[in-house]
Amino acid sequence: MEIRPIFSALMRNKTGPLLVAIQVALSLAILANALHIVNVRQAVSARPSGIVAENDVLNLFALSLKIGGHEEQLALQQAQAAALRAVPGVLSVARVNQYPMSQSGNYNSITNSRSQLKKTAITSLYLSGDSLVKTWGLKLVEGRDFTPADVWNVDETASKDYPDTIIITRALGQKLWPEASSYTGKTFYFGKGETARAVTVVGVVERLQTPNAQVGIEADYSSIAPVRNTGWGRSRFTIRAEPGQRERVLMEAEEALLKLENKQVVVESTTMEGHRANRYRADHALAWMLITVSVLLLLVTASGVVGMASLWVTQRRKQIGVRRALGARRIDILRYFITENVMITSAGVASGLLGALALNHLLVSKFEMERLPAGYLLAGAGLFWLLGIAAVYGPAWRAASISPALATRSA
Repeated sequence: MEIRPIFSALMRNKTGPLLVAIQVALSLAILANALHIVNVRQAVSARPSGIVAENDVLNLFALSLKIGGHEEQLALQQAQAAALRAVPGVLSVARVNQYPMSQSGNYNSITNSRSQLKKTAITSLYLSGDSLVKTWGLKLVEGRDFTPADVWNVDETASKDYPDTIIITRALGQKLWPEASSYTGKTFYFGKGETARAVTVVGVVERLQTPNAQVGIEADYSSIAPVRNTGWGRSRFTIRAEPGQRERVLMEAEEALLKLENKQVVVESTTMEGHRANRYRADHALAWMLITVSVLLLLVTASGVVGMASLWVTQRRKQIGVRRALGARRIDILRYFITENVMITSAGVASGLLGALALNHLLVSKFEMERLPAGYLLAGAGLFWLLGIAAVYGPAWRAASISPALATRSA
């Protein structure tokens, strides 16, 4: 079968084929990028936080209604931690200033030297006088955990002193020293200029997400300082419970804190699962919205192609009858219409591929999205080619099945 006669026939009636090609092009451009965004967002929301067995970790916020001095607050913190450790089913307890994925936390600019004018990175700074490596199950890939001798007791209302040792994530080490293979023993600075505070890396953990859990690698730019701070009358504790005991431990831990301070404390509880769900709620909503739009777009495109194909076949029933009378087989008629529809769909696919790349370039430049992988383009092109063939197959086969006499008489 020659392509040229089919192309000439299409050119005599451009409007219908042009509308179908435009519809396919727009659908492909939108669909490829929408599914890419869905895949990226789902991958982001499934990233490990660095915490082992998140479903066994719970968090408590305690606001004491009676605020004492520095020593009194330290004593109360120690008593609170002891009360929590005494709860059956508690494996580890650590007081901390913030939680991963909680969307609220402490961030600091850091540099490689005091003379540096521009920051190297921004890190979230976790403060704890206890072992977060143990409580959260962080994977220590280099160096050591803090010892009790490393911990500083700091009254934040009267002092700005902080320890000179720190644990960082591997991602933060790679950002600070791209060419290095080891980061322990290296020094960096909080702030800039002569007042910048120097800290030495004593340990490196594989991963620990920031409170905001950003989309990019910045989500793992975290550091931990051995600080037990006072001054505000509030404490945040993170607790690892035995597997399957979290809910019971949660209730008994709240009761333990209330009993310790004779109910002179406000206690709120959260879980790591809850923080993850809240952090990525918008991502999941966006993913479902894009999936819904993609499905509707496919249905609209399919119905448009099917409708147009049915109309073309119906309008040419007499032509089909004449060709059948001259000896054309059903398969010849079917092949003609499939070839015609593939040509129209191919024009739409070619335009759609260019449109998808242009749309992705806009998203990359404006919203720092990832480049669109070729797999999405190939899959989209294949899908719309199959859609074009399936759309015309039914109407063409029905028309080719009509006898020549009936087709020419009813036209």
